[in-house]
Amino acid sequence: MLKQHVIFIGAGAMAEAMIGGMIARKKVQPGQITAVNRKNEEQRIKLTGTYGIHTCSFSEVTIGDGDILILATKPGDAAGVLSSLAAKVSANNLIVSVIAGYSTQVLESALGGRMPIVRVMPNTSSLVGESATAVCFGDYVTDNDRENAVDLLEGIGKVYEIEEDRIDIFTAIAGSGPAYMYYLVEHLEKAGIEGGLDAGLARRIAAQTLLGAGKMLLKTGEKPEQLRRNVTTPNGITQAGVEALEKNGAGFAMQAAVKAAVERSRELNSQLK
Repeated sequence: MLKQHVIFIGAGAMAEAMIGGMIARKKVQPGQITAVNRKNEEQRIKLTGTYGIHTCSFSEVTIGDGDILILATKPGDAAGVLSSLAAKVSANNLIVSVIAGYSTQVLESALGGRMPIVRVMPNTSSLVGESATAVCFGDYVTDNDRENAVDLLEGIGKVYEIEEDRIDIFTAIAGSGPAYMYYLVEHLEKAGIEGGLDAGLARRIAAQTLLGAGKMLLKTGEKPEQLRRNVTTPNGITQAGVEALEKNGAGFAMQAAVKAAVERSRELNSQLK
């Protein structure tokens, strides 16, 4: 368990998901966490009541030497927040940024230079400890910083170190991916209802099937194509379903979703630059 105080700058949905996951996995105690936002006192009260953490407004926050800061503000608010933080932080603070589009170099510059920056892309499955989280390390991150960042982030799921120029494709798959999976379950549920199942039962069946398939992929090490073939009997029920997917462009649609998300991510990054 980490000993440092962890301060979330931004207290929205992603911050809450990360807070819930870290506490559940016992990476930090609730008393080690402070969540900060500018105006939303109702959200601060909710976080304190739900997780037992400290909360305050941005103007009230005190940043101590050695504190870990997790920047979880919206990209549109980031410039003002970074400007205000520059006078409050030092090279002894580890900065973990969840802000989409802000590179480690941009963050270093905005915060005054030689700062240890870890750029992170988690997803909302953080809340149940099952995020697929990307990490990119800035130039001034020490080995101890790396260890602390990865240890903390493992509280919300699996951590993958990638090159920063691959962050867009990671975001399109893992960051946006839960939405694609929920969309899939949504339509499996509709099909179940049309077939006579109760909506709640259809949803649970679809979700459990998705969970089981994911575990099979991770635990067996088999390629998805092979696992698909393993359950597809020639001229059987599953083959009929797979052929319908192919006929209706399901594979193309999934790849198109990822490509569209990559393009949008690059557009937003370009606007920020």
